Amino acid sequence: MLGKGSLYAEECIAGGFIGTDYGIHQDLKNKLPEEWREFNKKFIPVYLASNPGKSKVAAGLACGMTWTVAKGLKKGDIVLSPDGEGHYHVGEISGDYYYQEGGILPNRRPVHWFDKAVNKSDMSEELKRSLGSIGVTCNVTGYADEIEKLLGGASAPKLISTDETIEDPSEFAMEKHLEDFLVSNWSQTELGKSYDIYEDDENFGQQYPTDTGPIDILAVSKDKKTLLVVELKKGRASDAVVGQILRYMGYVNDELAEEGQTVKGAIIALEDDQRIRRALSITPSIEFYRYQVSFKLMKA
Repeated sequence: MLGKGSLYAEECIAGGFIGTDYGIHQDLKNKLPEEWREFNKKFIPVYLASNPGKSKVAAGLACGMTWTVAKGLKKGDIVLSPDGEGHYHVGEISGDYYYQEGGILPNRRPVHWFDKAVNKSDMSEELKRSLGSIGVTCNVTGYADEIEKLLGGASAPKLISTDETIEDPSEFAMEKHLEDFLVSNWSQTELGKSYDIYEDDENFGQQYPTDTGPIDILAVSKDKKTLLVVELKKGRASDAVVGQILRYMGYVNDELAEEGQTVKGAIIALEDDQRIRRALSITPSIEFYRYQVSFKLMKA
């Protein structure tokens, strides 16, 4: 995302670069470790000093995205950037990080932009949702085949989930928009009575990145005392999801929780079974919810 709402898309494409600006106004050339967690430890205090009142959650996102653009992306990687008018411009990272003092999005990478742009309307719903992240960066490597076909002029394929923690993905055939539906109707759910999805001016708690994969939804209690990790399983959940959500909870506890905050988890799936019930019986900090979908035909 080239500035909030693609504000700087035209300048970035004309100037051949992408960049970030989270108030870290210094040359990072010799301050980019190979591991983003080391970068976060050093620069979260810098971000918080420049953005008083922001939370550690916001700071972690900001620093992680700064590192991703400055160091995580490699020469030859392909980026897609929206122009705010329904198109995604496609470019290739062509060089190393540089700092443009006084410029827009000063922590930059040079990009060779291709002539070809991709229309958002041609994308599959799955890719659209992945690109809908409110953050500066999101990883769409899993959609590489679709993106290559779009660049070649082919129509978007219909993607099918291969999530190993779903025992029967076909159960979700009619409910593929569960996550977006849950986010859109959060206030009407049982969880919405006590929690709000994390959100600030620049970030949103849907598909929150961690070092072991993205959290489906990161929420915070209305009294700000508890962070909630929500994992959605679009079918019948296996006991493997318990280990998965515990990893996410461990990350939130270690990296994001403020002093005095606790971390809880919630698994939402169509069905459970004896194995997952056994696993959850000794993990009281994780609750299980089943979802139901109502389908109705009404004559016009």
